[in-house]
Amino acid sequence: MPPKADDFRKRLREWLKRAEDEGKPHEDINAGELHTDVGGYPPSPGQNHHMRACCRVMRSEMRDGDRIIEEPAKGTGASLTVRYELPR
Repeated sequence: MPPKADDFRKRLREWLKRAEDEGKPHEDINAGELHTDVGGYPPSPGQNHHMRACCRVMRSEMRDGDRIIEEPAKGTGASLTVRYELPR
């Protein structure tokens, strides 16, 4: 079953919680790495990826102080990287 937005949101929050527990001041999250960890990326032949949903979730989880440190030309893609400030 392909990943859904809630799958990306859950994993993103897990990563941020772990970084926060480690005392980090921020965590840089890359869409390609997040999607790969959740599953379905890179896609196998005949499969579709859900990078748009992954990137939408990453953007929706941004708060004041968070910033995009790398953005693909079209706005969504595996290179999207967001610096999330901690603690959340």
